[in-house]
Amino acid sequence: MTGDARRWFDLPSPFAMKRGGALVGARLAYETWGELSAARDNAILILTGLSPSAHAAANAEDPSPGWWEEMLGPGKPIDTRRWFVVCVNTLGSCKGSTGPASIDPASGEPYRLNFPELTLEDAANAAHALICDGLGIERLACLIGNSMGGMTALAYLIQHPGSAAAHVSVSTAPQAQPFAIAIRSLQREAIRLDPNWNNGHYDDDHWPAAGMSIARKLGVITYRSAMEWVGRFARIRLDSDDRDEDPFAVEFAVESYLQKHADRFIRAFDPNAYLYLSRASDWFDLAEHGGGSVSAALARIDVARALVLGVETDILFPLSQQQEIADGLHAGGAQVDFVPLDSPQGHDAFLVDIERFGGAIAAFLGN
Repeated sequence: MTGDARRWFDLPSPFAMKRGGALVGARLAYETWGELSAARDNAILILTGLSPSAHAAANAEDPSPGWWEEMLGPGKPIDTRRWFVVCVNTLGSCKGSTGPASIDPASGEPYRLNFPELTLEDAANAAHALICDGLGIERLACLIGNSMGGMTALAYLIQHPGSAAAHVSVSTAPQAQPFAIAIRSLQREAIRLDPNWNNGHYDDDHWPAAGMSIARKLGVITYRSAMEWVGRFARIRLDSDDRDEDPFAVEFAVESYLQKHADRFIRAFDPNAYLYLSRASDWFDLAEHGGGSVSAALARIDVARALVLGVETDILFPLSQQQEIADGLHAGGAQVDFVPLDSPQGHDAFLVDIERFGGAIAAFLGN
């Protein structure tokens, strides 16, 4: 029987949002591993991509594998015998933290599109409140952010100077770029054009499954590289017994793979939460904190050491953006290790290529 290791932190109420409005009675879901030292100086915070929960790895309360299972735990690259690790489910999600699917205390109904406009700065401020006010940790030993979580981490650091001694930036961006915005725009459009979305007023019996399916497939396509698609699937066709009679039904193995991914995701994530977090990613621009300059903003970030990781095959968060982050942090006085990896798995490499990513992170943390 799998338990629930989630804990909850009540955010300050009202919790003001960057673009206006405030949340009343909001909370964050999070999980922890390891023990916090008496000096409270061994804490690592992990900020996630768009869809993961706070369950990054197995723990005593929930032994089921987490989304970063091979990276985190005793004797692993992020060694929980040494570090006290916190993983937060982002504000706006549907995995325990307050988001559009949560109940609005003012109406007693789900927020839906009445949820305030969400930014990654809001998500960062919520995570900072958890660490400082909820856990009593004044300064993180290290802040780790990957994908969307890496952008949230930059927002965390720029808004809260001196809040972390070190930073690990994984496959992320200091601002949304046109290709990523274009893909996310199509994903949101697919959801909104599904008649069942109904301007955010869907229910279990009228779920925008088709829109969510297309959105997920678009995402998965960009999370991996063309090299991997060729290597894994080539032009392999399904056996005739596995094909539907529809003349345009799934025929190739890669189509079947995408459909299975979509089927697992459709009901596992709230469509409105997806829309809000996707748009928050598009809105993110660190230049807003640097007088219109990304490099100036990065140079303002106060960390002693940083590790910046990315892969050459990532088309969603290209290596040039990782270089930009590394250069900017270095200009601000940080000791920066920039590690470009040649992993073939594209953007999702940090989830699956633990040998490369884990080795770099373990070395940086001094394991």
